[in-house]
Amino acid sequence: MSTAPKTATSASGRAATKKELPEHFKAYRHVWVFIEQERGQVHPVSWELMGAGRKLADKLKVDLAAVVIGPEGEATQNAAAESFCYGADLVYMVADRLLADYRNESYTKALTDVVNAYKPEILLLGATTLGRDLAGSVATTLLTGLTADCTELDVDVDGSLAATRPTFGGSLLCTIYTLNYRPQMATVRPRVMPMPERTVRPVGRIVSHPLGLVEDDIVTKVLSFMPDRESAKSNLAYADVVVAGGLGLGSPENFQLVRQLATVLGAEYGCSRPLVQKGWVTSDRQIGQTGKTIRPKLYIAAGISGAIQHRVGVEGADLIVAINTDRNAPIFEFAHMGIITDAIRLLPALTAAFRARLSPHSRDRIAS
Repeated sequence: MSTAPKTATSASGRAATKKELPEHFKAYRHVWVFIEQERGQVHPVSWELMGAGRKLADKLKVDLAAVVIGPEGEATQNAAAESFCYGADLVYMVADRLLADYRNESYTKALTDVVNAYKPEILLLGATTLGRDLAGSVATTLLTGLTADCTELDVDVDGSLAATRPTFGGSLLCTIYTLNYRPQMATVRPRVMPMPERTVRPVGRIVSHPLGLVEDDIVTKVLSFMPDRESAKSNLAYADVVVAGGLGLGSPENFQLVRQLATVLGAEYGCSRPLVQKGWVTSDRQIGQTGKTIRPKLYIAAGISGAIQHRVGVEGADLIVAINTDRNAPIFEFAHMGIITDAIRLLPALTAAFRARLSPHSRDRIAS
């Protein structure tokens, strides 16, 4: 997804289209990360983006700033303080009771006002449900470009943000530049970027900015909150061990072999997109470009061919074990270990072997 001002080209072809940055945009400097919090909890993708933002800021020799938006109180103050532990040089904060619940109108005004006042050159948000909604609204309001669901972020030789994402149905990777517009905006899905190490640091400079809204200015009203219990059952993105199955399993009954192995290992289970499309597995278990991105310590893929749509969702795993009857399956190109055999026969054998070896108290050794 991108907004109109964005231009996509290869790095070698950019020289012909690159124009001098308009004078009024030359004041835009520094890298910002939006710190997403809901009901007092910061989404981990925010800290992942702080790590990515730190690298970009160091290359550009500018500051890394966190943007914390939320209700007045301890949770918002804690989010600001934690930002320094993940590398922030300063924090921009908008704290107001009207920001207790996420509403597009209030959050868009808060973020766009801060951007217009302090002028960042790069603004990063998590590609979560909240982040995607906010990023699109902010980019439209600011009349700038937005590169969504990035898998890689870098800085080009001229200082432009190089944002890479899958395109053409996931069959290609495309690097996109926002030329002659500021800020350069991008969203990144959870677990695409590695989690940086947290280092205890004192609270630094916090710049407070007023919201400038009253309740009557906001059309949307939050009447009640009900958590989605179904989606809460899946913790794929942050699991240490994941077992997944694909079309090679042949039937929804055979997919139970994946679930059984995952249960014995104390792992999460997932699937490739075709299984969701066939109705074998619910969408919250899908892994890949249009599903979840994972970074487990161990990933076992059974009967999954490994097209690029799936690859971009799993290549951050420490150890990928692929099981497939097709020795030419694309998954063997990036798996760390490949087993050419029928997963329907191997999975029960693995389950039995691990069940015999592991007690409930020792399953966490698998992830160590």
